Amino acid sequence: MSGVFRSLRHRNARIFFAGILVSNIGTWLQITAMALLVYRLTGRATDVGITVALQFLPMLVLGAWAGAVADGRDRRTMAIVTQSALAVQAVALGLIDLAGAATVPVVWSLTLVLGLLNAFENPARRGLVTELVEPHDISNATSLNTAVMTGSRIFGPALATILVDTVGTAWCFLLNGLSYVAVLGSLLVLRREELYPPPLRPRGGHPVREALSFVTARRKLTVLFVVLILVSTCAINYPVSLPKLADARWGGEGNFGLVLSVASAGSLLGSLASARLAVVSMRWYLAMIALLGVSGLGLAWSPNLGLALVWAVPLGIGGAGFITSATAITQVECPDDMRGRLLALVAVAFLGSTPIGGPLTGLVGDRIGAEWALAYGSIVSLIAVAGAVVVLGRPAGHPDAAIGTR
Repeated sequence: MSGVFRSLRHRNARIFFAGILVSNIGTWLQITAMALLVYRLTGRATDVGITVALQFLPMLVLGAWAGAVADGRDRRTMAIVTQSALAVQAVALGLIDLAGAATVPVVWSLTLVLGLLNAFENPARRGLVTELVEPHDISNATSLNTAVMTGSRIFGPALATILVDTVGTAWCFLLNGLSYVAVLGSLLVLRREELYPPPLRPRGGHPVREALSFVTARRKLTVLFVVLILVSTCAINYPVSLPKLADARWGGEGNFGLVLSVASAGSLLGSLASARLAVVSMRWYLAMIALLGVSGLGLAWSPNLGLALVWAVPLGIGGAGFITSATAITQVECPDDMRGRLLALVAVAFLGSTPIGGPLTGLVGDRIGAEWALAYGSIVSLIAVAGAVVVLGRPAGHPDAAIGTR
């Protein structure tokens, strides 16, 4: 296990991960409360899907450009600015909800603001993670970052479920605003002399086009991103699919937070399993997606809450292993001055696909059935894995042709 946590020998990494853990517990308080608030206001999964879409639409539109911005600027400063703005957004939403003025249009408007801020915060924060450790530990650091992010979901959704039923959604938003103090404090006390900043991207040129060309020129990365887009669009829409499933099959929409928390415990295991690997391969990446697909089918037709919690564990392992592997592989493959852009492209594929996948999943849940809101994405995931195996198994002159290569 010492290999799993080897990045934590760096003081900056320990401090930053502690701050981001506290902050992301608050973030999941807000995400869970927003989904429950909109669902209770309208009773429709489609409206929850629209809420999720608005949160990630700016990532789809601006994410790649925001990555180029992060590659050309001091990421620590950029993270401080965006984290501060996110705290203001959370407090504003909480105060409006506390005043009884949280209508669906108001929630949607503030959700769009949240999405705009996240489009720039994501590449800045994730790019900063690569500066906390020496280059040979970057893969481990990015995996631990995912472990921290997913580990926070163990507590955030469960805590949100308790708070929503006792004190209301407004306090979830206000507590999220308060949680940003932790990450801002960690950013302010980082030792600059112990950071490992990459060279800044030269001004001018076509930074986004350069990053896209880098990906499309390598078959392994092209396959990775195609699969990432398909799986993220169709399968990773839990804030949309799970409230409807919980309401229909597991005793009420409030159990959504409990199932998500158990899935998050699995996510922590999946992230740590990836962190212990010296080299994350495409074989591991595709195996995690296959696990995600199979367990998603099991969860979709779980007849009771107990069985749902059992299936939620491998679902979390597969989901976290999938995104952790994608991040690790791209960071190992890319040049130092392109890290922000590659991280942004991963975020665009993973999060930016949500404006399409969220409403689509809500529509499937409302029109076809709650089970299919989760199951259709699982089927797409398994098909994507099969297609990737076929494409990567074809002989070619490039060493990336084999599925087991780095």
